[in-house]
Amino acid sequence: MASGSSHSRTMESRTGRSKQRYNSKGERLVAGVVPLTEDRLYVLLIQSTRRKGWVLPKGGWESDEECTEAAEREAWEEAGIVIRIDYDLGEVVDQRPPKKLSKDAPKALYRFYEATVLSEENNWPEKHKRERRWFTFSQAKEALSDRPELMQALELSTMHRT
Repeated sequence: MASGSSHSRTMESRTGRSKQRYNSKGERLVAGVVPLTEDRLYVLLIQSTRRKGWVLPKGGWESDEECTEAAEREAWEEAGIVIRIDYDLGEVVDQRPPKKLSKDAPKALYRFYEATVLSEENNWPEKHKRERRWFTFSQAKEALSDRPELMQALELSTMHRT
């Protein structure tokens, strides 16, 4: 695994869905990370661009990359972090009710990875539209309370429950 590699880091976020992967059920495949400190006491959350509040770094898994590469790319683009992927936390099913789904926001199937943050960079592709902040487990649980899929990924991690 090329975790923490910088060979593909750019200052531009990928946009559009032309390379987006979907499964046979039409679910959008999304890669995400639970980025933790080395001591597992804190998780890094980022400001959502679509709605108020905090989220885990995540985004579309594209056809020209492995899922782990997509997770690393999203961590860089959205949070400005270089990570080491430690564990595959498995699949997390999108739990939004049908009325919250649309052509622009189809049902998603998430694959989350637990990762250690190796560095936080001062400049990153989405710095102009996202804040990032470290949270304890209980703070993160509260911040993610309206996002059951993100809460599930956090619960699957080895983060210390403080």
